Amino acid sequence: MHASADLAPMLAAADAALACWGRAPHALLQVLRDTQAETGWLPPPVLAHIARALGRTLADVRGVASFYRFLHLEPVGRVRVLFSDNVTDRMAGSEALLQRLCGLLGVAPGEVDPLGRFSVDRCSCTGLGDQGPALLVNHRQVVTRLDAARVEALAQLLLAGVPPEDWPAEWAHVEDQVRRADVLLQGLPDGPPGLPELLARSPQELLREVERSGLRGRGGAGFPTGRKWRLCAGAPAEPGGRVVVCNADEGEPGTFKDRVLLRAHADAVLDGMTLAARAIGADTGLLYLRGEYPFLVAPLQAALARRRAAGLLGRDVAGVRGFHFDITLHVGAGAYVCGEESALLESLEGRRGVPRIRPPFPVERGYLGRPTVVNNVETFVAVAHILRRGGAWWATIGTPQSTGTKVHSISGDCARPGVYEYPLGTPLACMLADCGADEAQAVQVGGPAGRCVPASQFHRAIAFEDLPSVGALMVFDRSRDLFEVARHFARFFAHESCGLCTPCRVGTELVVRRLDKLAQAHGAGRGSALDLQRLRELDAVLHGGTHCGLGMSACNPLRDTLAYFEPTYQRRVNAAEFQPDLDLDALLEPARRATGRRDPRAHLPTEFDA
Repeated sequence: MHASADLAPMLAAADAALACWGRAPHALLQVLRDTQAETGWLPPPVLAHIARALGRTLADVRGVASFYRFLHLEPVGRVRVLFSDNVTDRMAGSEALLQRLCGLLGVAPGEVDPLGRFSVDRCSCTGLGDQGPALLVNHRQVVTRLDAARVEALAQLLLAGVPPEDWPAEWAHVEDQVRRADVLLQGLPDGPPGLPELLARSPQELLREVERSGLRGRGGAGFPTGRKWRLCAGAPAEPGGRVVVCNADEGEPGTFKDRVLLRAHADAVLDGMTLAARAIGADTGLLYLRGEYPFLVAPLQAALARRRAAGLLGRDVAGVRGFHFDITLHVGAGAYVCGEESALLESLEGRRGVPRIRPPFPVERGYLGRPTVVNNVETFVAVAHILRRGGAWWATIGTPQSTGTKVHSISGDCARPGVYEYPLGTPLACMLADCGADEAQAVQVGGPAGRCVPASQFHRAIAFEDLPSVGALMVFDRSRDLFEVARHFARFFAHESCGLCTPCRVGTELVVRRLDKLAQAHGAGRGSALDLQRLRELDAVLHGGTHCGLGMSACNPLRDTLAYFEPTYQRRVNAAEFQPDLDLDALLEPARRATGRRDPRAHLPTEFDA
């Protein structure tokens, strides 16, 4: 336990964070983040202090803190280095680089240096798959394009105690890498109408224009944006007004296009949120940014301050009397499930990011019980363009069922990883040709929760009626083992399960164990056809019996690779009969020791048994 002299500055940091957030109970996650940024970790006395200040129980506050992997309830190194563990980073050699750094520092992954100087571990994805392997350092800055030479230099700096802010600036350089720009990535058009002219229109006129465009949400589900807004506008807004939330928790591994939109087109995002607020009658805006994008916090805060100074946020926005609207930036703390809109709302309210039971839907009862529209970054950028150019213009792009363009993050085995924008309806083959993926055997469309598409289906189009996508394409050439890709994704889903429902909490772990058994059985004669049958049964349970979309999609990579790449599984099935992976004799050994018995394998049948 810290001495009182050591605890005093920690409590002072907590008080500063509490004051910044107005001691609002629903701001708990932000208070914990801001406190830990100064203290390094969250000891029990600090959690108890925050709990008392917010009128919440210690068990409640500790439960929230334990949910998010970027919050630490035990001491960690003063410099915390997290390697991105996304599959494309592994393909680029991240695991070997992690082991090399640990060897140079004399620590194991997840272990703290005996002097408390540093610790090295993994995180699911840093959103930098186009310039990896990448690191996240102290949840504040990143290191991109890691290689052996950079690891050597990094080890020297860590051993010398050089603080991260004094590391070479080029290490933290993040490129947008826009390879193909269409209407959204080309930026908002010059000239009228500008935001003040658009806000002068009636809410009904704005709603009709969005409906006319046929825009569907770009977060994955594809719900019609205009319909969502109209439902929210029609919901009773008492107590409190309506709310607009921008889901910038771009946590799907392999996705990084929102990173580019937020860096290069932040005003278009904020315009879209402001126009949504005008259309539905909202007074509160919240932008929830994923915790892996610390380099975006200062630019976004500066953009918000600039807009307030220009009268584009605050009271009577852009001179429209009675239209009061402002936006607050919230930052996540490392929980993939918070990309689901109701889990995101739980997190914004200072709770564990567990998806809600629906109905009621967020448009009826969302943030703090108020009618809430939740859209993602790209949707709001599209809105800013649509309301300047007209819904009919947007509807002429793409297909009748999938209007407009879609921005994609492309990474993996391709010559030109980066961000590409295409009209919806573009064939996958065209996109692969543009990025230089000449030897692709498969593409994971939409991240791990999406679909694994074999080469025989590259003629298919990215569209809601064919291959819907959140905007991630991970390319695998013919050197990759798709079994290992599916196994890596299975581990990701087991790690990220919120734990609420048994099918997901237990089922994802059982999938990992079965795949691990097959991996270890390769050449050892322990994999059997029954193992594949059990995997298919688990797939059926997860697809049909889980609480939210994470569990339902957790077996998508398994299902598709079994369907299209079954030989890679069959190579691991070489036992005529099922071979258990449970060693009962080894499990009984502690009981034998406790009772003083010396009869290993006594539980097994003998020739004298009937």
